[in-house]
Amino acid sequence: MTPREGDPAFPAAVPIEELDGPRFALGRLLPWITTPVLLCLMFGIWHVYVEQTSISAFILPPPAHVWEAWKEMIVAPATWDHTRTTIYETLAGFFWAFIIGVGLGVALGRLRWLELTLTPFIVATQVVPKVALVPLMIVWFGFGMTSKILIAAVLAFFPILTNTVLGVKSVDRGHRDVMTSLNASRWKVFRRLELPSSLPYILTGMEIGIVLAIIGAVVGEFLGGNHGLGYMLVAKMNAYETDALFAVIIHMTMVGFVFYFAIGAVRQMLIPWHESVVKDRAGS
Repeated sequence: MTPREGDPAFPAAVPIEELDGPRFALGRLLPWITTPVLLCLMFGIWHVYVEQTSISAFILPPPAHVWEAWKEMIVAPATWDHTRTTIYETLAGFFWAFIIGVGLGVALGRLRWLELTLTPFIVATQVVPKVALVPLMIVWFGFGMTSKILIAAVLAFFPILTNTVLGVKSVDRGHRDVMTSLNASRWKVFRRLELPSSLPYILTGMEIGIVLAIIGAVVGEFLGGNHGLGYMLVAKMNAYETDALFAVIIHMTMVGFVFYFAIGAVRQMLIPWHESVVKDRAGS
């Protein structure tokens, strides 16, 4: 929901000169120049290092070999089968992390006693290394998708929860008092005040959570799977195909970028009024 002017969550207007002129154009254009230049520089250094040190291609293959391996990999139907598996596990785990994280986060943010009661248990589940949970998940749920989805959900859950709690608790007390004085119901307080004010925090947690969900799915496949991109990594490693191993890593990185920028697009749509979105659009 987008706040209307006059609502407590509506920010101050941004001067029009910040959204127009040479500074705006330069700010929008600069990343499209500097990012490709930085990538070219990185691959150039990689290529020169391999050529000058005569390091074995088994240890560090040149970028050209990795590029050829990736081109061969993406035309293979099996690659996309593995990719679909990882995408499904990631999205399913992220979905449950979002539902439980936001729901529980709103409750913890509004009920102090519940926060004090559950926080030790929630923190305890997070301090345990997640890799240690993989064998337990496999014992309980087998080598199928369920164990990978649960691992992805566990990793994505905590940042979504903590950011939701922070967002709910960050609502200005004066704004809340105004809503109370207007006899607003709890639902209206949540819909008109708490939700718009918390959305920037929730979306930040989602940006972190989607990345961690991918990590969880891949780690689960790596340690106990027979399908997915993590399984592909193990297969290429066992076959001593280092160039293909790099290609799989690059492929996973691209999938991660797609998810991350998708959440960024959701941010742009849901909170176009927020200062962080306005500044991004202005390139400042």
